Amino acid sequence: MNHILKCHEIIGINFVRGKNCYLYDDQGRRYTDLESGIWSTVLGHNHPRINRVMKSQIDKVIHLGTRYPNSLSEEAAREVLDIVGIDHGKCVFLSSGSEAVEFGTQIARRVTGNRKFLTFSNSYLAAYGSAGKKSTDEWCLIDWTDDDSTDDDNRLKGIPFKDLGGFVFEPGGSGSGFVKFPPKRLVQDIVYKIRQEGGLVIANEVTAGMGRTGKWFGFQHYDIQPDIISLGKGLGNGYPVSAIVMNIGIAENLEKNEFHYAQSHQNDPLGCTVAKEVITILREEHLIQKGNHTGESFLEELKHLQEKYDVVKEARGRGMLLALELRPHDKISATSVYQALLEKGFLVGYYPAGNILRFDPALTIEEANISSLIDCLDLIFKTALSKV
Repeated sequence: MNHILKCHEIIGINFVRGKNCYLYDDQGRRYTDLESGIWSTVLGHNHPRINRVMKSQIDKVIHLGTRYPNSLSEEAAREVLDIVGIDHGKCVFLSSGSEAVEFGTQIARRVTGNRKFLTFSNSYLAAYGSAGKKSTDEWCLIDWTDDDSTDDDNRLKGIPFKDLGGFVFEPGGSGSGFVKFPPKRLVQDIVYKIRQEGGLVIANEVTAGMGRTGKWFGFQHYDIQPDIISLGKGLGNGYPVSAIVMNIGIAENLEKNEFHYAQSHQNDPLGCTVAKEVITILREEHLIQKGNHTGESFLEELKHLQEKYDVVKEARGRGMLLALELRPHDKISATSVYQALLEKGFLVGYYPAGNILRFDPALTIEEANISSLIDCLDLIFKTALSKV
């Protein structure tokens, strides 16, 4: 990879084929993918139904100008509005989750007239733009992880709710890699205070959405209904399509005031075809329920490792979004475990700053794959900790 810019870690494995939760390199070796690519292939790699609709649409039309959305975008929008629980709202289909989150915050700024928004300090919102920078002149950050004994009233003291345009909520606690879920009451208190002052609630569902947390969307664990929702990753099962969803009041405000936004791949028929089929498959194959059940069993197995090895500080998760946090140890770390798993043919996430291993497999993963991973983790811990 001499001509690919190295702007992040690059592992020298040339994957050439995928099937469900497996990836195969150019030497024919098989790996079990427990990251779903980059948390995107909720249906697994190379899903035959996704391939079928893509091939069919490729033979018709892939791309249209922004002035000419065809009926596929309307059909996909109706499906998305249904699963997010917004009646009579409107959608825009884009290319990336980062764009969808940034676009959502820009919409909220336009509608409310306020520049400043609230989010949790450990949330990951976007790779660029205002949502990516989270600079203090545009963002008010709240750290709910600093002290578990702090009550919500004290956490919210000093936050200028009357000056905020809204609350941007990442319900998976996942983009930052730590897989920590904010308390339900705290989120509900923030939403109440934001709405008291006329602000909007924006959910970043790029990582947590499309069944990843055991429900269609992460915000559903908090019994709230956002005004704006950003989707990505799983929406395209690896194909680059994202969406921004808004209630009808926001949509009418934007259209009345001639809000303008256009990019080259807005409402493209191929992306809309894929998004529509992903939703259909998740429904027809009951994969969210299946993924939630498998995720519960997966978490129980991880907790057994926590009970067995003192080096495991905590096993935590929700649906198919799970993590193992390790204690500092001179013989073992998240990095060393990641490398050992890679050698054994398992792809997992790891975050050295938090000493965390992360697991985000497809909702279609089999129990046998999880059992193999747990056995491998058990052996890695046992071998490393037994060394003199």
